[in-house]
Parts: sequence; C-alpha cells; structure tokens
Amino acid sequence: MVNKMTMQWQEQVAQDLNALDIKSLGKVGVLLGGRSGEREISLMSGKGVLEALLSKGVDAHAFDTGERSFADLAAQKFSRIFIALHGRYGEDGTMQGALEQLGIPYTGSGVLASAVAIDKQATKRLWAGFNLSTPKFVMLSKESNWDDVVKQLGLPIIVKPAREGSSLGLSKVNAAAELPAAYELAAKLDRDVMAEQCIVGEELTCPIVGDGANARALPVIRIVAPDSNYDYHNKYFSDDTRYLCPTGLDLALEKQVQDLALSAYQALGCKGWGRADVMIAKKTNQPYLLEMNTAPGMTGHSLVPMAAKAAGVEYADLVLWLLSKAGLHS
Repeated sequence: MVNKMTMQWQEQVAQDLNALDIKSLGKVGVLLGGRSGEREISLMSGKGVLEALLSKGVDAHAFDTGERSFADLAAQKFSRIFIALHGRYGEDGTMQGALEQLGIPYTGSGVLASAVAIDKQATKRLWAGFNLSTPKFVMLSKESNWDDVVKQLGLPIIVKPAREGSSLGLSKVNAAAELPAAYELAAKLDRDVMAEQCIVGEELTCPIVGDGANARALPVIRIVAPDSNYDYHNKYFSDDTRYLCPTGLDLALEKQVQDLALSAYQALGCKGWGRADVMIAKKTNQPYLLEMNTAPGMTGHSLVPMAAKAAGVEYADLVLWLLSKAGLHS
C-alpha cells in the first residue's frame, strides 16, 4: 500500500540524493560474505550493493569478513561501511561493535539493537513488554517434555535456532514424536532452540526505513510459497514463490501490519533500515510478529528492494540513500 507515509519517504529520498555530494562519501567498504550460515546469500547481497554503488560513482570496494582480518579492515581506511552481512558475526552486533571501536560509520542498527534483534527469544520478550503480538513460545532442551510442549503451544509447531536466519535449521512439526529430531536439527546451528506456536494464515513482510519517530513503513509484501513452505530454497533460488505487492489484502488490515512492524522496529531501537516478518492468522485476521531483520537481504529475490520499488525508489537509489545515512551509535 503506497500511502502518505510512503510518499513522504519517496520525496525525502529524492531530496536527499539530489543534495548528496558523492565525493563526500569517501572510500566505501561493502562488507559481505562473513562466517555465518548465510554466507552464500551475503555474497549475493554484497555483489548487488557493490554494483549499485559503483553505478552511482561511489568509490566502493568489497571486503569479505570471512576471509580477511579486522586488522586488514582497519588498514583499508574506509570512510564508511555498507553492511551486507547476514546472520551471526555481521548482523548480531559484533561487527557493529568493531566498527564503533574503529570509528567508521556504518549502515543499519547499532550494537544493542542488532544483538537483541538477532536473538529471537530476547526479541519476543521485549515485544511482549510493549504488548506487541507475537506467537507463544518455549525454549527447548534435550530434557524437554515433548508432550508438555504440545500442550502449551498446540500443533503444528515451528522449531528453529534462536539466532539464525533464512529459515536455516527450521522445522514444522505436526506431532510430538517429531520434536526430538527437529530439536537436534536446530541444535546443530545454535545452543538455544525455540519452539513457537505456528500461526496458520498469510505470510507477510514489511520493511522499515529511517530512525526513531522519523521511521517509515514501506509497502507490505505478501509471500505465496509453494506448499506454503517459505524455506531457504524458496526464499532465494526458486522462481515459483510469488510476491504480491500490493498484497490484495484489506487496506485497513495492511495498515495494521505496517503500524505493528513500525512499533516493533522502534521498540528494538533499530536504525537505518530493517524488515519485520509477520503472519496473519487465518481465522482471526490477527497479525503476529515473527522476527526483525536488521541487515535484510539485497539479492534479486530480496524483499526490501521490492517494497522500495513499489514506493517509487529504485534499487541503486535505495542503496545510495542507505549508505548516506550511515552513522555511529555509541
């Protein structure tokens, strides 16, 4: 939905870029790759970001944090950084802390918001404190009573690592007997494993841009994946997944999703940009927050560029605008 809020952001981007002196950005590093399970996607995101910046005349350089050291990063004398890393060691506050120490402005949220947002348990507890709707959950261990988990959450149940993205290690469980195997799969990726109430209904995502009271929700995207399975393959490599923007949903409900995503972003203290994943329960039309991504994907299948385009902002302009807002937050 392109509303007044979205139109204001489009106009702001145009004004900011018209006033921007490209040379003032200096030497720019695009951090990509990294060491997380999402390395492959980060390389794709970083490639797109780098090409966009070069097309705008920015002195931009790729820097793979999975292959090069912090000492090497410091030696590059970058004036600012675009973080195209996903998952741990890039989206979790660790890289943000290193850049704060080096005094290099960077895109996206600061140390605390990044660290909290990547931890699904911490995020959900914080949202609950703000009375923001999110599915019920319990944390699992080898000693968990699987029947009790089912009693608490009902079936089906989503089991996932607490600090992974891109649906890595995620399982949909339809019986208590399936929980141990789902737990073991998730535990291979993270010491903390979450079981979450499965909300059956429409899957949506809503990007947010900006800081604090000036943050804006972009158009909502409805995701229609094969067999309702929006897994790693269907997210990044399948052409069978459909993305609907406009969503075709009731406008009042879409506005409710935007307001919820914006409140979730602000509650976490996010900056620059982010993307909230949301489910709408089929029976009640109640939206539920799943998670917040603080360094969203920028690949050919990614959703923030899709929403930005629906708002009238092309990929390269989005990247340049995000870079121009890079900062230090400590």
